[in-house]
Amino acid sequence: MKNNSQTIARTSFLNRKSYQLLSILLVVGVLALTSCIVARTSSATTAVIAVPQAAITGEWTAEVSKKSSDRIQFNLSRQTEGTSHNNFGNEMALADFQGLTREQVTGAKTEVKFRLAREAGTFDFEGIFRDGRGAGVWTLTPSQAFIGEMRSRGFDNLSEEKLVASAMLDVRVKTVDDLKAAGFDHLSMEDVIKATIFKITPEYIGELKSLGFENLGLEELVKGRIFKIDAAFAREVKEMGYGQESMEALVKMRIFKVTPEFLREMKTAGLSNLSIEDLVKLKIFKIDSDFITRAKATGRSDLDVEDLVRMRIHNEVR
Repeated sequence: MKNNSQTIARTSFLNRKSYQLLSILLVVGVLALTSCIVARTSSATTAVIAVPQAAITGEWTAEVSKKSSDRIQFNLSRQTEGTSHNNFGNEMALADFQGLTREQVTGAKTEVKFRLAREAGTFDFEGIFRDGRGAGVWTLTPSQAFIGEMRSRGFDNLSEEKLVASAMLDVRVKTVDDLKAAGFDHLSMEDVIKATIFKITPEYIGELKSLGFENLGLEELVKGRIFKIDAAFAREVKEMGYGQESMEALVKMRIFKVTPEFLREMKTAGLSNLSIEDLVKLKIFKIDSDFITRAKATGRSDLDVEDLVRMRIHNEVR
């Protein structure tokens, strides 16, 4: 009896640890991916680079997006020091480019010259498109006005890589002002780029505050954007019978697709008073109403979440 109790205790402990570790790894994985996107805008070296006055040049390739013919996957590359290369990619709207049409992009071999004008600078592109794919060379003329405005806000000596990223992603001075007005006083350029990528706007910050999320850090706001945590989702959670939940709990619900339909399915199957942690655990171990029915057929009718998880782990249900 004592050995059996110890086994059950160890199993319960491992279940909780496995569940917590999986949740953490998923969130960390997404944030790591975000960090990689931002890191690609950094130079291969950490040396301070003087503000460039001359144009920046490189090569480009492009391909019509598989999702929409009105969007293009655009990739820039440039040689930095020695044989090192810096690469940057972004999916963009065809309408963002001046002098480039869908017919030129998707038609027969066509020589093209087109432009991308941004607050941070202007790209001039030359090259060839054929059957939805293109390649060529580019020149970026950085905006000295943008460089000056950013310098006045504490961003000195922007590297060429940061300027290329700022122009491609359409980083704006207003983004810095908005973040500082929201209480973010110690911003890095990576923070500004990240806020631009994930659209961390005053409106979104205000929306989360209206839901009770005060003083969220930038990483938490990014996490909220990634997993689509908004007022509509908060209302959905409230209608499921839950009150003010943490951002972490809402993110887990999104990750594991805990929906009102799943909650109703579990209640119909005989499970009640389920916490969000319980629902997430049921999702992780793929426990649905069919599994619960088969589990009860083994002779147990008073099964709780931990029982069901244990039975799934040990293959006790046929």
